[in-house]
Amino acid sequence: MGSRATDTRTSAGIQSAVIGALILRELHTRFGRENIGYLWLFAEPLLLAVAVGALHSQQHLPLSGGVRSIPFAFAGYALFIMFRSTVSRAETLLEANRPLLNHRRVTIFDMLAARAVLEVCSTVLVLALLLFAAWIGGFADLPADPLLVVAAVGLMGWFSFACSMIVTALAHESPVSGRLIHPLLYLSMPLSGAFFAMVWLPESFRAVLQWVPTVPIFELLRTGLFEGYDDSWAGLAYPVAVCGFLTLIGLAGLRMLRPRLELT
Repeated sequence: MGSRATDTRTSAGIQSAVIGALILRELHTRFGRENIGYLWLFAEPLLLAVAVGALHSQQHLPLSGGVRSIPFAFAGYALFIMFRSTVSRAETLLEANRPLLNHRRVTIFDMLAARAVLEVCSTVLVLALLLFAAWIGGFADLPADPLLVVAAVGLMGWFSFACSMIVTALAHESPVSGRLIHPLLYLSMPLSGAFFAMVWLPESFRAVLQWVPTVPIFELLRTGLFEGYDDSWAGLAYPVAVCGFLTLIGLAGLRMLRPRLELT
């Protein structure tokens, strides 16, 4: 029993070290060391989120409970950018990193995990900076329940990672399906829940959209951000179940994919 536990800890330590090395490699290959280098990881989503927040700055939201337009837009856009970036980059994962698979310790799972960790970390920092700046400027209040905000970010990171595994497997087996990922991601934005509250919608729309996995995640995020936000459509059980199911599909897809790869 003790030997098995020791082996598990050793394996976990090796995999953590591999993912850490892949994170550093991803930072270097994606951003390099020129100009502001690694800071682009935060600067790019930060600039985009600021632009979106500025567009919504004069918008009056039909919501009670202290909901303000700028943090509403910041939070929704930041989480959707994390989802879009994680999933869209999964299509080119093997094309960019295939030689690394010649190393016995490196797996496709590790590569995807490294990218997912990067996206989650950048989203957390960007969202914290944006909300703090909005609070300093008087455009936002402090989060009502920070733990719910963290839970929403974690769930979106998990959902994005699970989807990225499926996309990687699909893109290798069918390049056409891989090419469809980018337009599908943009088409999913209006339905994701990033820029609307469920309470705005007619009952017939809510009955359909409550089954979109990202919608309860965004509702959970806003429940954590705003005191008095209607939490009727926020939840953990359904997103967790979907994420678990998609993770199993993704792991099965990667397991079938690995023997098919040609490592030249």
